[in-house]
Amino acid sequence: MRRRGLLVLLLAPAVVRPARAGAGPAAPVAALYAGLLGVMKQGRAVPFATRFAALAPVIAANFDLARILRLAVGPEWAGLPAAAKARLAHLFRDFTVASYVANFDRYSGEKFDVLPGSRAVGAERVVKTEIVGGDGTRNRLDYVVAPHGGGWRIVDVLLEGTISQLAVQRSEYSGLVGAGDAARLIAALAAKIGQLSGGALHG
Repeated sequence: MRRRGLLVLLLAPAVVRPARAGAGPAAPVAALYAGLLGVMKQGRAVPFATRFAALAPVIAANFDLARILRLAVGPEWAGLPAAAKARLAHLFRDFTVASYVANFDRYSGEKFDVLPGSRAVGAERVVKTEIVGGDGTRNRLDYVVAPHGGGWRIVDVLLEGTISQLAVQRSEYSGLVGAGDAARLIAALAAKIGQLSGGALHG
């Protein structure tokens, strides 16, 4: 596992399930971590596209990708044509999955610890976790979750409890969209998907 993979947020189908409706705030985080462990244990011996296909439904079930993308693009989102929004939604989903698959591609005894309790921030909750390396190194990674359909979905990831993945994406994406035109952001996401997958996937 690469440390940079903690920020990009950033699989055995038989043991990975989406968070149940009515489950607690930590449920989507636990489901994500179960999926990531599966991907890591499979490693590069399994083709990228195969690992991608297995992890994609876990990401879709436990992240509110539509909300994250809308907030990352910012006010310009409202002025985009429906076709551009649909294309961005598809690419953002693929980019998110590809980022996790690329950065969690080996297993060296890591553990994912979801810490007890969660902190309320308005209607949202912050779920604290630690990723413990095989050498005992600990990395703090918190998740902001929001109510969604009777359960919870991940809406942001905080590296070391403070660095917001959504804020980083907003800083990058907002400069690539303007006046109803998302062509530059579409091209950037498609290129990143190809890079992350080593050419196995094409945006």
